[in-house]
Amino acid sequence: MTDPYTLYGSYASYYTAKSRSHLRKKGISFIERLPSESRFRNHVRPASGSHRIPQLLTPDGQVIQDSIEILDHLEARFPELPAFPETPRQRTFVHLMELMGSEGLVGLAWRHRWLFEENLGFVKADFGRSFRPQGSNEELQKYGSLIADRMMSYGLPATSESLRADLNQRYLAVLQLFENHLQHHPYFLGGHPSAADYAVMGAMHAHLGRDPAGLSFMQQHAPRVFRWVEHMLTPEVQSPEFHDYPVAYPADDEVPDTALAFLRHLLDRYGETFVLSSLAFQQTIDSENPSSGHPLDTQTDQPALGPAEVTFDGRRQEHRANLHHVWIAQRSQRYFQNLHEAEQNQIIAMLASANGTGLLSAPIKWVIERKANRLTIG
Repeated sequence: MTDPYTLYGSYASYYTAKSRSHLRKKGISFIERLPSESRFRNHVRPASGSHRIPQLLTPDGQVIQDSIEILDHLEARFPELPAFPETPRQRTFVHLMELMGSEGLVGLAWRHRWLFEENLGFVKADFGRSFRPQGSNEELQKYGSLIADRMMSYGLPATSESLRADLNQRYLAVLQLFENHLQHHPYFLGGHPSAADYAVMGAMHAHLGRDPAGLSFMQQHAPRVFRWVEHMLTPEVQSPEFHDYPVAYPADDEVPDTALAFLRHLLDRYGETFVLSSLAFQQTIDSENPSSGHPLDTQTDQPALGPAEVTFDGRRQEHRANLHHVWIAQRSQRYFQNLHEAEQNQIIAMLASANGTGLLSAPIKWVIERKANRLTIG
């Protein structure tokens, strides 16, 4: 009997939520283990050279780190219910949602977790349980507090009533758009999940759909979203609410208006930083003119470049390129820029977003590749 895949992660982990949901909806046999397991410490982590979760141990012993690389690996081996449609508008939508649904929402989910006092007891215990699964309450708080203190040291603003109210308003705007979509569709694109659905599970499940403040807010304001989160954790593709909905992507390359409204909001609210990172990366690397295969950072798997001045939308500003974001953005850029001009024009008209246009049209003279969990010049 073939060994199953092993997913190393935790329920408190933003990115593990994406991979777990993908494995379940694809019907792939897997087991889940915590990063406290000895095999992770002694084999998986040394093999990947990274402490980040999730990591996937394949039946043949390969270790894959990063939720996008895990998805790509599994899609190549399990093509049924594909995470990527083949038609231009739908495929571009999904690639943009890979970036915006995951990396665009991570800041909102992150701040909502750590700036609401009612979350902290639960989150600390949850992190503690990942490293001391059968630990006492005191041990869970001890180890969870160590992790929480490290997380909260990453430049969070001081919490305040007005800041929390603003976070809830931003969260509500996302929930309302998703709620509107889920009234008529089970997933972002038709009758089975795509990479767009998996992308938002980090925010909607691991943080906002489990932390007490985010979960309560979701249940009060977006019951359809809450039900969607529940369903994304089961192996069934058709939910009882949509039992007669065809298990397929929409015909004629259609992207539902409600799905587009969701993506436009993310692009307009959070998209500019990804455009700036793309431009700053190209400008900086152009001046350095490295050879193919040049590592961008041998020690860090998600490095940032030094500040560069770039111009976008008529404004010149300084920006530090996040190279992990650039790598993800190039998935949509490379696909889009290889389409025929007529198809590109249709997509630009469909998006109706300055940030969307800027992102897709950003130059890609220099391509980032990910090799051995490090970013290099392709």
